[in-house]
Amino acid sequence: MTVDPALASGSVGEQFARAVAANAGADVRIELPVALPAVFPLAAHRPRYTVRHLVRSATVAGEPVSYVAEPPAAGPDTAGARYADTPEAAFVPRFDQAGLTAATATVPLPGGLLDDPVLLARHVDYRVVVRLCTVENEVLLRGSADGAVTGLLRLPALRRRTTDRPLDEQLTAAAADVEEMGGSCDGVVAHPRLYWQLVHSGLLGRLADAGVRVSRTRMIEPGRALLGDFRAAVTLLETGTSELALRRGAAPGCGDLVEATVRIGLAVHLPQHFLLLETAGGATAGGGAVETLGGGRA
Repeated sequence: MTVDPALASGSVGEQFARAVAANAGADVRIELPVALPAVFPLAAHRPRYTVRHLVRSATVAGEPVSYVAEPPAAGPDTAGARYADTPEAAFVPRFDQAGLTAATATVPLPGGLLDDPVLLARHVDYRVVVRLCTVENEVLLRGSADGAVTGLLRLPALRRRTTDRPLDEQLTAAAADVEEMGGSCDGVVAHPRLYWQLVHSGLLGRLADAGVRVSRTRMIEPGRALLGDFRAAVTLLETGTSELALRRGAAPGCGDLVEATVRIGLAVHLPQHFLLLETAGGATAGGGAVETLGGGRA
């Protein structure tokens, strides 16, 4: 069922709790006219950016979605002082297509919660939705199992820099390297450990003054930082809707489950506008090896 398209009568959790109460004993599925990761309540009161906060977005009606891409051209990755000597002077635009994938967070419910609509609503708003935010971060960074989203950390044209110095000391040099491709470094994805190093050093505030947002997530290793012109390089594709579902007896031990789902995709216009900065030793620095969806290492 679709309930209250304007979301005028309460939060997503409240609408879900009402649907559960109206369908006692049955499974429930509701469609909501929002992307759930965009309506996590606490995001309105604290500046913790997810990956979606770094990129522009577009609402699409179907798939595949056509878009224009400018893949990197052979040649230097630094610019001269004339346009003809810049890397982008050799870029050749082409049409490309992107698909969508379902990002889903599944959360078991404690016994008795379905009998308390107020507590159920708050649990969905504050605990279920935030887990979907984490799943969405993982898909956008590491890709989806169905291959519809490659993931920003796995882009074939991703540029890389390795340093034997602390990442927070090297971020500004890496940001300048991003701009050699003709873009503007407007975002960084970092592990919380690196984020708080930036807070301690004062660099986080200086990055903010320069218009650079830092998204912190555990879906990237402590020994890595992804920098890029996020708003120019990619577009987050979404349907503008999400689903919440109750599956009774589906949890191990016959408990109940809530599933939160959003369909998303990525149109990658300029993969060369991203740069992965990592400590010497690569993905093993501070966070273990990076396992790709295919079971290999990247």
